[in-house]
Amino acid sequence: MLSEIDRRAIRHVIGRQLEAFRRDDADEAFAFASPAIQAQFESPTRFMAMVRSSYAPVYRPRSILFQEIVAIEGYPAQKLALMDANGQLFTAFYLMEPQPNGRWRIQGCFLMPLEVMQADED
Repeated sequence: MLSEIDRRAIRHVIGRQLEAFRRDDADEAFAFASPAIQAQFESPTRFMAMVRSSYAPVYRPRSILFQEIVAIEGYPAQKLALMDANGQLFTAFYLMEPQPNGRWRIQGCFLMPLEVMQADED
């Protein structure tokens, strides 16, 4: 069970990374990634290139709505509703990892397109 302080800290970390993406600040965005993600990409430049090419809704969201925190693979995962630049809706799950210093880092992000149901016209 996460405390309210942890919930706020998780939201803050994700919000700061999204803001860093908006400013194209690769160093700051990379700083919020977990040590394993940093080791995988080795540099802020490589990390930012991956985000730009594979995570456009996260890199340049038109709108963001923080939702609940759920558990995925043993990690707390912050759920977000995102709208990309083209108006397509996505659900993002940010897997979060607590660090020995008590801070939170992002361990990964999964994106799923959101299917919008349309009412049948009679």
